[in-house]
Amino acid sequence: MPLLRTLPLLLLACAVLAVPAQASKTQEVTFEAPRDLLDPATRDQTFSELDSLGVRALRVVLYWHDVAPEGDSRVKPKADMTDPSVYDWSRYAPVLDEAHKRGWNLHLTVSGPVPRWATNGARDTVTRPSPNEFRMFMTAVSRRFGGQVTRYAIWNEPNHPQFLAPQYDKRKRPVSPTIYRGLYAAALRGLADAGDTKPVVLGETAPVGTGKDVAPLTFLRRALCLNDRYKKIGKCSKVRVDGIAHHPYTRRSGPFYKPSGPNDVTIGVLSRLVKATDRLAKAGVVARRVPLYLTEFGIQSTPDPLYGVPLLRQNEYRNISERIAYNNSRVRAFSQYLLRDDLPVEGASKIARYGGFESGLRTSGGKDKPALAGFRLPLAAEKRGSGVRLWGMARPAGGRTTVEVQYRNGSKGSFRRLAAITTDARGAFTKATANRKGRQWRLRWTAGDGTTYTSPPVRAYG
Repeated sequence: MPLLRTLPLLLLACAVLAVPAQASKTQEVTFEAPRDLLDPATRDQTFSELDSLGVRALRVVLYWHDVAPEGDSRVKPKADMTDPSVYDWSRYAPVLDEAHKRGWNLHLTVSGPVPRWATNGARDTVTRPSPNEFRMFMTAVSRRFGGQVTRYAIWNEPNHPQFLAPQYDKRKRPVSPTIYRGLYAAALRGLADAGDTKPVVLGETAPVGTGKDVAPLTFLRRALCLNDRYKKIGKCSKVRVDGIAHHPYTRRSGPFYKPSGPNDVTIGVLSRLVKATDRLAKAGVVARRVPLYLTEFGIQSTPDPLYGVPLLRQNEYRNISERIAYNNSRVRAFSQYLLRDDLPVEGASKIARYGGFESGLRTSGGKDKPALAGFRLPLAAEKRGSGVRLWGMARPAGGRTTVEVQYRNGSKGSFRRLAAITTDARGAFTKATANRKGRQWRLRWTAGDGTTYTSPPVRAYG
């Protein structure tokens, strides 16, 4: 039942019950900001800002074609392709070096597009890359960056034709999983040749299947030589899998969107991926309770006409999604994709103009969105019967701290203090409290340097 308007604040505060936040103790949040970090003009400022936001882990996608010698040539250069000095790392090295210097975890995704000479005669740079050439490239990557990498991921969205082709054969049977398996096994050999024993994760799959993309669960089964009933097919030898990575983007309708395709996985049906990996383990192709890495995720906002949501809702949806990941003990990493939105395409139609990602915490022009403050102090309010359970975090704290929860009734007026809460060792908390129609909540937190931060208001969901 709603609270009476005359309920004293003292009783309201007493109704608040703090409980520990339940999650994987090793879960991290990786940040990806290629537009800002790969640009020398904005790199230093971006690292400083990410540090102030509490970022302690970075994902970098290293595209083979970007660093390879004579990448557009059909003729392979005469050189030792396992030698890192053959490649031009100048675009990526300052980013990886600085992340390592700061002591951040580094998730390095090594991916196509590839040099044309590594495609076995294909006319593009994504069709049937050579596993042997990729093996040599992975040896070179390790020799250059292996001391800085926390874990490797092999290929960005290999179930998407933009990164790996073909996806299907002429009879509409998936073939990209088999191509990918060869590349993954080659990567393991290349890292072994360099003496690199860092964890390697499989997947980095896109969220849904289409007539052009192979659905992620279908892709995982086929890449691990299983049919739709998780029974072994063919004569595949077992490969080492230290984790499975996925990009659980959702639709405009929000985190609880459920795709109709049973082999699709968005954040709202993360349980599908958990159940699938349990069946993979039962089939003997991965370890029991293999960890999951949600390595690319974001909520798109306006002005995207197809996928964008209002700015305050972007923050709410992002927070709810993080809570879903945080509460899943199998998830070792969650992601924020983009600090600034992609640049619009000038002169294009309204839809084509925003064909990139508007999932940043800032607009393409650099204006702060509410999600920027919300990333520093995420807060989600879940309806539980007549009450609400709050989940929140002071991300930059890096340890136990005190946050103040505030509330107001309706979308206008002043916020009032609800309670001061001591967080857990990760700066997080959960809290049960009363609810009423239209109530909003926010967090206030004072950092060690005396700066006070306030999160955007959020509404209850459920």
